[in-house]
Amino acid sequence: MSPSTGETDLDRLLRALRPDLLPDPYAFCSTTPDHAAILWPTALGLFREVEGVTVILPARAADEAGLAHDGTWACITLTVHSALTAVGMIAALSARLARAGLSLNPVAGYYHDHLFVPWAQRDRALEVLASFGRPGGPTNDL
Repeated sequence: MSPSTGETDLDRLLRALRPDLLPDPYAFCSTTPDHAAILWPTALGLFREVEGVTVILPARAADEAGLAHDGTWACITLTVHSALTAVGMIAALSARLARAGLSLNPVAGYYHDHLFVPWAQRDRALEVLASFGRPGGPTNDL
């Protein structure tokens, strides 16, 4: 399968976000490389840092593994296929979410961007993201 390049036009990206909320809460945890290898099958994502491996897990799996975490997070996948070289999309989303008082932890995949927002504020985040695609609604307002 050859990869496609994805969308780069900011206004088209913002109109076509199509956010999809994953149903379960997630936790960001830090652990050792050996422990991260064991958790790999249940992890949504891993990132190596100097201090340890950040593991994004379903919150239940983090709790079962005895891993400390600071709260739970909703994962909202933007189903638009954004190019890795697209400029400004996360900045526009972050600015709009910040104005609504919502924190954001974005993770970029090859095909899609995934936004982690506090679990308790997931519905508000979806409302804010939906405003980009409404007819006559704002697009890039940075």
